[in-house]
Amino acid sequence: MADEPETPPRRRMVRPPTRGDAAGRGMGQKMKTADDKSMSSQQWIKRQLADPFSERARAEGWRSRAAFKLTEIDDRLGLIKPGSRVIDLGAAPGGWVQVALARGAARVAGVDLLMIEPIPGAELIQADFTDPGVDQQLIDLLGGQPDLVLSDMAHNTVGHRQTDHLKIIALIEIAADFALRTLKPGGSFVTKAFQGADLGPIMDRLKAGFEEVRFIKPKASRKDSAEVFLAAVRRK
Repeated sequence: MADEPETPPRRRMVRPPTRGDAAGRGMGQKMKTADDKSMSSQQWIKRQLADPFSERARAEGWRSRAAFKLTEIDDRLGLIKPGSRVIDLGAAPGGWVQVALARGAARVAGVDLLMIEPIPGAELIQADFTDPGVDQQLIDLLGGQPDLVLSDMAHNTVGHRQTDHLKIIALIEIAADFALRTLKPGGSFVTKAFQGADLGPIMDRLKAGFEEVRFIKPKASRKDSAEVFLAAVRRK
């Protein structure tokens, strides 16, 4: 986003899933193609290989280290209830979908610009969430209103601080609007945010619509990243 992104420069709005090992990143233990990559890509690969959460993800079969972010958020707030319905925006490569199912969600629907490898028990579509009708398609796949809306949507930074900031705010606002429109009473919303983002109007709407609104920085979010998560709990 406005600060250094967690992934190498990319042309898509969200991270592309990759094939390979159980963690879905396909990195293995050797950087055989590092010489062919840009310096930023090489640095990202080195960081991933040295990261304990990435190693745990590979060992435990999670598709990404992001699974541990949602796990910690859910441990703190108890968002995923047995039998609940969950929608995941920006779901690739599927780590959050895996966590929701593992923690008892009965129905999970996810969407991403990129293809997500199938996950048993989940309805996953490749589409732009901002396109007309995609929001209703997710509701239809879920079979009703969600109990939890998750958003890990991200965009490509362009290097212009004001432009990147506006894109950050736009994605959070789109996800928040969807949550406010569709969540069941008592439902919750979690979205990726970034320290320093001007979320004033969005925060006002969320505080009016939920009993509790707070920021969380999970341990799996790197210390040098501005990434935080905004959680709005118990829809009024």
